[in-house]
Amino acid sequence: MSEQIFDLVVLGGGPGGYVAAIRASQLGLKTAVIDENPVFGGTCLRVGCIPSKALLESSHLYDEARSHLGAHGISVNGTVSVDLAAMMKRKTQIVGTLTGGIGMLLKRAKVTAINGRGTLQANGSIAVSSSGGPVSTVRGKNTLIATGSLPMMLPGIEFDGVYVGDSTSALAYDKVPERLIVIGGGYIGLELGSVWSRLGSKVTILEAMPAVLGGLDGEIAKLAVRIFQKQGLEFRTGTFVESARRTGDGCQVVIKGGETLTADRVLMCAGRVPNTRNIGLENLNIQTDRRGAITVNEHFQTSTPSVFAIGDAIGGAMLAHKASEEGVACVEMIVTGHGHVNYDAIPAIVYTSPEIASVGKTEEQLQQAGIEYNKGVCPYGANGRARTLGDTEGRVKILAAKTTDRILGVHAIGIRAGDLISEAAVAMNFGASSEDLARCCHAHPTLSEIMQEAALAVSGRAIHT
Repeated sequence: MSEQIFDLVVLGGGPGGYVAAIRASQLGLKTAVIDENPVFGGTCLRVGCIPSKALLESSHLYDEARSHLGAHGISVNGTVSVDLAAMMKRKTQIVGTLTGGIGMLLKRAKVTAINGRGTLQANGSIAVSSSGGPVSTVRGKNTLIATGSLPMMLPGIEFDGVYVGDSTSALAYDKVPERLIVIGGGYIGLELGSVWSRLGSKVTILEAMPAVLGGLDGEIAKLAVRIFQKQGLEFRTGTFVESARRTGDGCQVVIKGGETLTADRVLMCAGRVPNTRNIGLENLNIQTDRRGAITVNEHFQTSTPSVFAIGDAIGGAMLAHKASEEGVACVEMIVTGHGHVNYDAIPAIVYTSPEIASVGKTEEQLQQAGIEYNKGVCPYGANGRARTLGDTEGRVKILAAKTTDRILGVHAIGIRAGDLISEAAVAMNFGASSEDLARCCHAHPTLSEIMQEAALAVSGRAIHT
């Protein structure tokens, strides 16, 4: 059994792992990254963020052509139809281009890319196995676990990956289901539910909690539900699913209390859990919590000093960009002793239409913490660019500390809100006040003026609202 030795071995080639590996190489470490999949990029690129956004964009264009172009004076002659195979082909091509690009990035950075399943060994090495191939071992002076997360399964769900499936299944349906039941009202369920609703499915979203989009600012979440309901999505909150299974050419979902629902497909989106089982943590006595999240200190160090962990594997917000930031910070700590992630300024986006974006604290969190704040709101309808785009639903809300005016949270729902939120994240990283944001000249006419107007509204100086 051959053994290769590196300064750092990264277990997992997703947005946390491959970014960490490249940064480590830049800092002079001889680095390897191991991933069990044929290509690098992790769940996000292969079967998550990127393919779902491709389908969201394609389905949005279909919906626009079918229902909204008339207002622009554009007539579509004949019937607007969906070529699902072509839509899926485009999605696959985008994924292929980007995964190939990551391979080139690793090669250019002189990172050794290893395809196979890595398992931590008691002696500190990592055994790498691949189907049909011999087991090899690699050893790192340091090891970084970046194995990501997996869809969470609930008891009673008879998962078959086709009729009753998860987000990966819903990215590859071979036809538009007439009826789709989504179990879970988080961002994944809403995004994929939106895709298939636009393409013609009757979508029902079942959520066990009292409200969907848990964790978002309550005002924004309520507005989102009203908009999505107008789009045809059906929501049933406080609904506990006892079982879901295939029945012939359809599916049956049993609700607590005895009610039975039928559908063509069931999409399980009840959250995700750290992908930390069966990677050999027990061989090094590395501790996890009850969900499987690896316990780390402020330097991302596990209970084994030479082993570190980041991203979904350590819990917290399960976001690709958070994992990337942690990967960079971790390897910089290993090499220089310094690294930092500002967890108060990590944006989150739901890529529905309209988009929902947030960074920092919600009103509910500030109220619970007893923090006094001022609020400024600007509706999209007051913005000239939104009017020209023909999309005026939504608002931007800025929350600032009452005494210092420092921005504590920004929440937005509306067209391209995901792009707007970056300005707020930058401002918060620099400790900006709402006054700072208000006094920055914003180009006209742009959607960014909504952010400026909301900042002005914090101190009662809004001009256009």
